[in-house]
Amino acid sequence: MTDRDQEVFAEYRNLLFAVAYRILGTAADAEDVVQDAWFKWSAADRSAVADAKAYLARIVSNLAMDRLRSVQHKRETYVGPWLPEPILTTGDTADAVTGADSVSLAMLVVLETLSPLERSVFVLREVFDFSYAEIAAAVERSEPAVRQAALRARKHVHARRPRFEEDSATKQQATERFLSAATGGDINALMELLAPDVTLWTDGGGKVRQALRPIVGAGTVAAWFAGLARPRTYEGVEVSEMTISVLPINGGPGIVFTGAGRVIAVITLDLDAHGRVVAVHNIANPDKLGAIAGGTAHDIGPHR
Repeated sequence: MTDRDQEVFAEYRNLLFAVAYRILGTAADAEDVVQDAWFKWSAADRSAVADAKAYLARIVSNLAMDRLRSVQHKRETYVGPWLPEPILTTGDTADAVTGADSVSLAMLVVLETLSPLERSVFVLREVFDFSYAEIAAAVERSEPAVRQAALRARKHVHARRPRFEEDSATKQQATERFLSAATGGDINALMELLAPDVTLWTDGGGKVRQALRPIVGAGTVAAWFAGLARPRTYEGVEVSEMTISVLPINGGPGIVFTGAGRVIAVITLDLDAHGRVVAVHNIANPDKLGAIAGGTAHDIGPHR
């Protein structure tokens, strides 16, 4: 392998991780897929590769789809709601509205309901603007089949997540206000921030105590968070000794709880067109907090 071959892979590495993460919803699996893509790239006859970007995208897409199929049964039998693995993201991701929304936990939850093919096609087309011909080559399907998959995926996603331009400053302010109200146990302040039909999703994976079903309704969600402010300890950590930070998580502000040398939980909010909190995602499964604990911020915007 020449230095130039290594440089080409390094040039597209962020893109490859960004594609794999959106298809899989887990950073660890996405990293494994990128590593496997590196091995395939190393063993390939690169002199016969006319378009390195398209070639690498094809490798990653197929590896990611295969891995997604292999883990679907585990996700179907998961203890409680299955949520994506949160990651730290750079300011570049947050600055791009399309990039931020496409990697938000709320969007990844919607993508989880698509088939592996539909999910891959949607990511490559809607986020990274690959042509239908490029996608057909990447997923090894005919172009008409790809167009049909893209249409199904687009309708499915838009029905479950209507698009509107979310202002980053508004979301930052809402997150900070939510944090203040939740940690202070102020139910009235929480109620002002929550949409009437707000849904709280908690992912403990059976490893830590969390709600096993979605909690729905402003009053119920507010009471749940107000109750968290009362105990002196959570998972063996004194609440008074926890550090709570607002950090860039999946393209927007997220709340990170740390203590006793580990990340304890990550919370992200999803707002409606009126700036009210319509969904709360609370990830506390320690197996899903490694990417946050590692401290690496990913640039996974939609630029190609």
